[in-house]
Amino acid sequence: MNSSLNAARRERELAEVRDLVVDVLVVGLGATGAGAALDAASRGLSVAAIDAHDMAFGTSRWSSKMIHGGLRYLAKGQVGVAYESAVERGHLLGRTAPHLVRAHPYLLPLVPEVSRRHAALVMTGYRAGEGLRIAARTPRHLLPGPSRISAAQALALASPLASRGLRGALLSWDGRLADDARLVVAVARTAAAQGARILTRCRALELSGEGALVRDELGGDTFTIRARTVVNATGVWAAGLHPGIRLRPSRGTHLVLRPETLPGLAAGLHVPIPGESNRFALVLPQPDGRVHVGLTDEPVDGPVPDVPPVPEEDVTFLLAVLNSVLEEPVRREDVAGTYAGLRPLLAADGRTADLSRRHALLTTPDGMVTIVGGKLTTYRRMAEDAVDRAVSLGRLDAGRSRTTELPLVGAVPAAGPEGADGGNGGKGADGERGREADRLLERYGSEAGSVRALMAEDPWLAEPGPTGVTGAELVWAVRHEGALDVDDLLDRRTRIGLVPQDRTAALPLAHAALAY
Repeated sequence: MNSSLNAARRERELAEVRDLVVDVLVVGLGATGAGAALDAASRGLSVAAIDAHDMAFGTSRWSSKMIHGGLRYLAKGQVGVAYESAVERGHLLGRTAPHLVRAHPYLLPLVPEVSRRHAALVMTGYRAGEGLRIAARTPRHLLPGPSRISAAQALALASPLASRGLRGALLSWDGRLADDARLVVAVARTAAAQGARILTRCRALELSGEGALVRDELGGDTFTIRARTVVNATGVWAAGLHPGIRLRPSRGTHLVLRPETLPGLAAGLHVPIPGESNRFALVLPQPDGRVHVGLTDEPVDGPVPDVPPVPEEDVTFLLAVLNSVLEEPVRREDVAGTYAGLRPLLAADGRTADLSRRHALLTTPDGMVTIVGGKLTTYRRMAEDAVDRAVSLGRLDAGRSRTTELPLVGAVPAAGPEGADGGNGGKGADGERGREADRLLERYGSEAGSVRALMAEDPWLAEPGPTGVTGAELVWAVRHEGALDVDDLLDRRTRIGLVPQDRTAALPLAHAALAY
């Protein structure tokens, strides 16, 4: 079946689902919900998956874009969680999404504040991570091992570092997403290719083990979707549909720095957080030249907002941690944008930073399955566990999960880690043309050629807008990636909207793409 999602397909399948009893109804189209739709559909089950907003509207687009092996969890003694993370990272790097996930280098600068004992402990952790890589059977050519490098080598990879007192750096590698929202879209489109009905702007008003009362947020009418089993994958909003669940959301804030702010940053940075032995701020250079800095881990009380606000104290905190290792401090005016996501953690005693990231399955007496906790790296395993439980409760005729071997839309053979320049450096062709080809390949994989062909339809489609995104990419999102409005285009199919100034500049291009 075709993987393309668009307004016409939505309308057709919205009409169809009113007259069906589907095997599995999935509520929530973040990474876990889209993953559950794919897992169920690939087993031959009939699936409808709905979301009140858009795909990747919630937590799944606000991550650090890390696909990591769980070293932090290993340090806390959560060996099972760490191993699960390493295994899932290997699946993404090697088979399911090698076009979206690559290994990326990270430096822990050995500044005077990092004692030799602390550095030795961190390197021990990195070597334990190597053990996880081996146990997970991830090939070394996809994920290089750690090493210690000299101060000169560290400055060559990260020239903004303060040179005074720098003893070198610890170099490690981990998985890195080009774009977390694009991963969700790829999962949802792969589910659609397996026969799942992917229906955005459909809000579940009431939910039970037998289906949902749903409102079409575009048309306004209310109807019922009947199902043999139901998976509630709404993350931090899960308690609103599954009474009795106690969640303790945690806010993770990121800063978005302007491209010219930290020139010469080819590797990511792990910056120790003062007073914490196993927590680091992340400095993540992006393909478009922006730099993301994160992240906090603060409890959030009260009602859960659709888009979490970023308090100024988070900005101040992250800048202070970042500036502790830089030659020239980053100023508040260098922060072009901010964003925050909420982690759906099960309530427990202690700091949110110390709560387990293990996912949990909960069921209601009538058989609804709710999945909470976890993290982006393990979305596939979470989805598999949720569908396994739904199949068991509903006594559905379905085989084992196939998603460890099922490439996502656009997947191409794994290309290995990013080089010291943070990418392919335009080696596939000459100059800007080569860099553009590499950028499209990283975002679209095997579909990059189709996007380039679309550019030839009209001159304006090939013109780069803010952050280099072309009109053809926006039109592609409308025709094939389920984008229904300007917000979908600028905030999720691309990430132009992370910087308000860029978003405003791109509005005419987005409107033109919707009308094309």
